[in-house]
Amino acid sequence: MPGLVAIVGATGTGKTRLSLDLASALVESGRRAEIVNADAMQLYRGMDIGTAKVPVGERRGIPHHLFDVLDVTDEAAVAWYQEAARAAVDEIHERGAVAILVGGSGLYVSSVVYDFRFPPRDPKLRAELEAELDANGAASLFARLRTLDPVTAERVDPRNGRRVVRALEVLAQGEHTHGAALPETPVLWHPHTHIVGVQTPREELVPRVDARVEQMWRDGLLGEVTGLRTQGLDRGVTAARAIGYAQAIAQLDGELSEADAIAQTQALTRRYARRQVSWFRRYRDTQWIDTAEVTDAETAVRLRDALDAGAQTHD
Repeated sequence: MPGLVAIVGATGTGKTRLSLDLASALVESGRRAEIVNADAMQLYRGMDIGTAKVPVGERRGIPHHLFDVLDVTDEAAVAWYQEAARAAVDEIHERGAVAILVGGSGLYVSSVVYDFRFPPRDPKLRAELEAELDANGAASLFARLRTLDPVTAERVDPRNGRRVVRALEVLAQGEHTHGAALPETPVLWHPHTHIVGVQTPREELVPRVDARVEQMWRDGLLGEVTGLRTQGLDRGVTAARAIGYAQAIAQLDGELSEADAIAQTQALTRRYARRQVSWFRRYRDTQWIDTAEVTDAETAVRLRDALDAGAQTHD
C-alpha cells in the first residue's frame, strides 16, 4: 500500500467524500487510514460553513489532522504547513496507517507531495512590502513583480496581495522564487505516493458551485462570521480575506447587499475552481476520477484494490 494518497481537485468535486470512502474501505479490509487536511481555510477554528468542513460527527471515526489548528488571527503560511503536514504523515506511518491527504489548495498540496523547498523569510522586508501594499494596493506591487520576474507574474493572481508580497520578498533576497507554481521537474517527497484527481465537467461544476454558495448563506454563514469577528476575524491577515468570509463581512458592514455578496462569492469561487483545475492538471501520473464515480462507494473499493496492486509491485 502506498504510504501517501493525495486526493485533489477543484472545489465542489467530491474530494472529501472520496477520502472518507477510501478510508472506510481500508478499515473494512483490516487496515488503518487517517486523513490530513490540505485546505488552507479549513486550518482555522470556527470557519466551518464557508469552507464546507466535515463536522466531527460525520467523520466516521476516521482520525483527521490539521483541521481547526489556527485561530482566525493567525496567518496561514505554506512553509509552516509543509512542516506540520509532513510531520503528521510521518506519525501516521509510524502507527502503520495509510495517510490520505485531501484538499484543493494547490500550493499546500504540492508542498507535501513534492520536494518543495521554500526560500528564506525576511520579516523586516516583509513588513515594508506589506506597508506598501496597504498604502498603494496590490496593483503597483504587481507591476513591479512583472518587471522583475515576468514568469512568476504570469502565475500569480494580481489581486492576491500576500502572494505578490512574498514573491517580491524572495526576489529582493536574491533568491529564485518558486513562483507559486510546481517545480519544473517535480520529485515526489514520499516514494510511495498515489495521486487521485477528482474532476467535473464545467457545465456541471458551475451550477454546483453556485448552489453551494447559496446554501452557505442559508446554513448561517453570516452568524458564523458574526461570532468569528468577536474572536478577531477582522484582524486576520489570511482568514478575513477568504472567499465568502470577506463578502459576508462586507454584507454585515452594509457595503454589499446579500444578493451582491452571494453573487460576488459565486464569481470568485468559479474563478478559484478554474485555477485549481489548471494547477492540478499539471500533476504527473494522476489517476483521474469523474464526480459521478465518487458518488459510488464501490469506486473507493476499486481504488483501494488498485493501491494494493501498486504496493505489491513496489515490494
